[in-house]
Amino acid sequence: MAPSAPLTLYRMPISGHSHRVELMLSMLGLPYQLVHVDVLAGEHRQAAHLARNPLGQIPVLVDGDLVLSDSNGILVYLVQRYAPGSHWMPQDPVGQAGLQRWFSLAAGMLAPGASSARFAAITGREPSEAALAIGRRLFDFMEQALEGRDWLLGGTRPTLADIAMVSYTSQAPIGGLSLDGYPRIAAWVARTEALPGYVPLADRLPAPDAVVPA
Repeated sequence: MAPSAPLTLYRMPISGHSHRVELMLSMLGLPYQLVHVDVLAGEHRQAAHLARNPLGQIPVLVDGDLVLSDSNGILVYLVQRYAPGSHWMPQDPVGQAGLQRWFSLAAGMLAPGASSARFAAITGREPSEAALAIGRRLFDFMEQALEGRDWLLGGTRPTLADIAMVSYTSQAPIGGLSLDGYPRIAAWVARTEALPGYVPLADRLPAPDAVVPA
């Protein structure tokens, strides 16, 4: 089922949270348009964006009259609405539980770990030792979880768990978290980036006088 009009994703190009939603839109072949919200300039706190998300967060997805926030929640919506029964979202109890665990890790360890270290580096600051320590702990767990597996939940095809985790993991070296000691993670990142419809995540801020494309 295709939407009657393009979906609109409000995002910032360097945001991995936004990127995971864009990945899903692209991989599902859905028509969509991108609107840049300059978080560093405070646009997320302006009335126009707060009307879309009172918490002032990105990403925000607009599908007709429906407005959704929270990247992982948006992933679930997109698959359940436009690709129900697909490999992206397991339906069995064990698979559902596993997916929720990776969603929790994306918010609870990936965000304050690899994501925080990467953002510090991109914005010209030194990544904190706390962020690096969280990142290493998560990557140790992921490396073990990928033993004998191509994808985080196992099986022969990727799921939303992979989409939720790949953006910040792929760019962890920017923040000082090398993947050299994690060969399974590095191979998993390469597999995910080779999927049809994969789009790259911006790895730097635009120049001050640059026009950011929608």
